[in-house]
Amino acid sequence: MTQPLHQVVTTPSISTSTMEDMSTLTAALDDTSNPILARLASLNLPHNTYTHPLSATVDELLTNAPLSTDSNECHTKNLFFKDKKHGLFLVTVASSTDVNTKELASLLKLDGKVNLRLADEELLLQKLGVKKGCLGPLAIMNNVDKDVTLVLDESLLAKVKVHSHPLRNDASVVLAPEDLMTFVREYCEPVVVKFSEKMGGKVPSSRPEGEKGATKPRIEKGEGGAGKGANVNKKQTKKGETQLALKWSKSENFAMWYSDVIVLSEMISYYDISGCYILRPWSYKIWELIQDWFNIQIRKLGVENSYFPMFVSKDRLEKEKDHVEGFAPEVAWVTKSGDGDLAAPIAVRPTSETIMYPAFADWIRSHRDLPLKLNQWSNVVRWEFKDPTPFLRTREFLWQEGHTAHASYEDADVMVRQALDLYRRVYEELLAIPVIPGYKTEKEKFAGGHQTTTVEAYIPVSGRAIQGATSHNLGQNFGKMFDINYQDEKGETQIAWQTSWGLTTRTIGVMVMVHGDDTGLILPPRVAPLQCVIVPIVSKTFPLENVAPYCEEILKSLEEKNIRCKLDDRSIYNPGWKYAHWEQKGVPIRIEVGPRDLENRQARLVVRFGGEKIDVGIGTLASSIVTKLEEIQSNMFAKAKEFRDSHLVQVTEWKDFVPNLELHNLVLTPWCGGEHTDWEEWVKEKSREESLQNRGKRAKMRERQLRWRPRLCAFPLISRRWMRG
Repeated sequence: MTQPLHQVVTTPSISTSTMEDMSTLTAALDDTSNPILARLASLNLPHNTYTHPLSATVDELLTNAPLSTDSNECHTKNLFFKDKKHGLFLVTVASSTDVNTKELASLLKLDGKVNLRLADEELLLQKLGVKKGCLGPLAIMNNVDKDVTLVLDESLLAKVKVHSHPLRNDASVVLAPEDLMTFVREYCEPVVVKFSEKMGGKVPSSRPEGEKGATKPRIEKGEGGAGKGANVNKKQTKKGETQLALKWSKSENFAMWYSDVIVLSEMISYYDISGCYILRPWSYKIWELIQDWFNIQIRKLGVENSYFPMFVSKDRLEKEKDHVEGFAPEVAWVTKSGDGDLAAPIAVRPTSETIMYPAFADWIRSHRDLPLKLNQWSNVVRWEFKDPTPFLRTREFLWQEGHTAHASYEDADVMVRQALDLYRRVYEELLAIPVIPGYKTEKEKFAGGHQTTTVEAYIPVSGRAIQGATSHNLGQNFGKMFDINYQDEKGETQIAWQTSWGLTTRTIGVMVMVHGDDTGLILPPRVAPLQCVIVPIVSKTFPLENVAPYCEEILKSLEEKNIRCKLDDRSIYNPGWKYAHWEQKGVPIRIEVGPRDLENRQARLVVRFGGEKIDVGIGTLASSIVTKLEEIQSNMFAKAKEFRDSHLVQVTEWKDFVPNLELHNLVLTPWCGGEHTDWEEWVKEKSREESLQNRGKRAKMRERQLRWRPRLCAFPLISRRWMRG
């Protein structure tokens, strides 16, 4: 995820009317002495700070720093909850809002046993780095493990100004709600909920969060899971509903929808180390299908698979200065063996250039040893601390990395383009996602490389571009560092030209984001673990025994056509539940077989993409499904491309640049050349400045805060059709 631009903004003074109501206010704090204020300043977010007497509770704060009742400003009330099953929650509401834990659990759509309790000060310090009575939403900055969910009160965001503690309770910082959102989105995607006006069992505001003796929230009967049926609200569960439904809409809360989809579809399970995830069979099979296709393609290019160790010595990693500087913040180090320290720290592979290239130097002696083309499928560890997201940004991920050595720059460049085209084909031909190929700018190219090419995808709803895969021309830089020399045909010593290129499990996350809907996954047939599922429609008068042989006959005919298919003959679930289950998992075609189908020797096909229903005779069923799967694949790509193209605009004047970014468009602009890095920075600075100004002018922008930093790429690889007006 990209970082917001910095801009120079004069911090506005507090309003005159507000100052008159605050006789106790003293001088503003020094921004550099407080990490929250320093970060606000670095983000160029307009803010004001003031000091006041120590205020450990909301009641004390309202007395020590009163606000005018008609100022449309408010202090915050902050509560830090823990739940053994559901985790940690920092709840920030307007000071006048009461919080009922039962309603909070409902608003957060927490399943099963829920027992929200106020956390103690030890946990508060451990997770948010703040003492009791000093908590505020800005403390989310200290949640390094990314295991605290920030919950914001919708009414709070309707205010003109929000006052909150900057990690200390003798001061407050004043922010516009939109700037508060910009700040917290640097560290997490907050959940915005609307509390009802009248609630019982509230958490009182008379004690600070986590204080010993604070009144615990009233636990309604059954909320903690005690007693039969405690986890089911029968009044709210409609007839025919299952527990499979997603809690969040894709357009309502994209981040929460994404998390919902990948968990409920059984792609991901969360792990107890932040940023690390379990890839369940449903997602790993997709990765295997990508591997199978990719292995076939690279073998055609003369690339062989191999495997290198995952550890690299400190000396090797630091041999290429630019390279190590590019990865230094993300490197994980092994420093101990048992209770003893290692003689020298060992890095866990962030990428394999420095691991593989000493071996290249040993193996390459003559021009006859070239080209050397190797690939490995492996895991990589990059200790990302900012917004880990399953598949997209994780501390450990799976990938393929290709590394080649050539006798000439031209040969290396051909390899770079061949690899990039394979990545384009993975996205477009397998995942049904259109991508734009191009070059990275000098500032964004691979650390230590000569030139980086990329394929960029477009994510609907969020309106952001995302890097799909990269292919690098490394030039001779690493060859010089690791002495990868060879004797040419004239007997002269030459340095090899090298490439590296990689594709990761990010592909799966991009696919989910592009194609998924409010029901769940929609999988392109070519990477679907199951392309079809057969669901017998059984009942008391039509038991499974009556239809099982016919279903087995259908299954056999499909397997003969190499269609990945399964017969769901589980007796513990009814057909309706199975429909919902397989739709959520994104299976392209459901085959329904009921009494009439058995009688007529046919089956009903229900297409996940679009919902089409077709009755097909068994004689042509297999061939019809083969055709239909290809049609689905084509239609999914066409839909994604049409949507992407509708957000691809050509801009030739600066006045149109930021407005189009705010409309979630991909912007094609003139490019002045990679040597003009000062202009690249100017574009980022200027666009950030204008976006902040525009945001201040439009109150309704609160729910559309921009966290983008323009991803700048020159695109000489794209067709001239993009340039047509």
